Order: sequence, then C-alpha cells, then structure tokens
Amino acid sequence: MPDKPAKSIYQLKVTLVGAKPPIWRRIVVPSDIRLSDLHMVLQIVMGWENAHLHQFEAGGVTYGTHDGEFGMDMEVEDEKKCKLHQVLRTEKNAMKYEYDFGDSWEHKVVLEKIVPYDKDRELPRCIAGKRACPPEDCGGVWGYEEMLELLKHPEDPEHEERMEWLGGEFDPEKFDLGGVNLELIGYFD
Repeated sequence: MPDKPAKSIYQLKVTLVGAKPPIWRRIVVPSDIRLSDLHMVLQIVMGWENAHLHQFEAGGVTYGTHDGEFGMDMEVEDEKKCKLHQVLRTEKNAMKYEYDFGDSWEHKVVLEKIVPYDKDRELPRCIAGKRACPPEDCGGVWGYEEMLELLKHPEDPEHEERMEWLGGEFDPEKFDLGGVNLELIGYFD
C-alpha cells in the first residue's frame, strides 16, 4: 500500500475557460480537502450560486454526485470520497471543473505550487483574482460576451430589460477579494 502523502498546502489557479478578458482566482487549500468541499470553495471564490449540477474531470475520470435525474448512467466517482491530493499530485497537474451543464461553465484548475502545511494558516483562502463572475443563467461564455456587448449600448431596446434582469448594475471588472474571504470564513470556519 502506498504511503499516505504528508498534508500540505496547494496553491491553485482557477480560470474560467473561454472568458476574454480572463476571469480567474488563485486560492490556497489543504491538500486533503475533499472534492465536494473544493466544489463549495470554487462556488464561493468564483461567485456562483450553487444552483446547478457540477463535476470534476481529471485523467479521464469524472468526479461528482449521483443525481436522480442526471448522471445515473454516467460513471461518476463520488466526490465526497476523493481528496484533492489523489487527483492532483504534482505541480502543473490540472483538472476540469464544470458548473451548470446547460451553460457549461468550464474552469481549468491548475496546481501551481505545493508548500508545507502550516496549522496556523487559515484555509481555504483566496489570495488573488481578476474580474467579476458572470451572472448565473446568462447563457455560458457566449451569452456572457453578448450580454457585455449589449450593456455597452444603452440605446439598444434590450438594454433596459437586461439591466432589470441584472438587478440594476453589473461591473464586469469588479472582484472583491475581502468579501470572498469573509464568505469563505463564514462557510468553512
């Protein structure tokens, strides 16, 4: 039986695939975090609402939850039984995280750095990021790009309707690192 790896801290870069300009977050998590908990970290740091199905994929293996309506016929490993260090073992290893199978928000998760575990370091935490998360249900990367273009043209008849749908404001450049970390503290501490 292989030796259990020493607990360490993983620095991950999470990038929303296809978003231009890039939307990304850099996070630190314990290497032994369950994928089910990593899912919640990703929901919080990206700004998603955890309203849709999701899955991880690495090395041809899919990890997620079995859903009564979707996924019963799919080969899905239970994300609650799998730890991150079992999937990403060395720096530069990567996996895919997909959220909302309809809009298909695909994220590339790259293990950038492995550092020794420090019991005094608060984990998980977001240490950097760029740009706002797209609004839920806006149609994936393509729908988001279309929405951003529409927002540039207040004279467009659909502009007012879209602004109302957004709740009045949306700044695609805004990323609140402090707010994200407060939410992580509230969820994980």
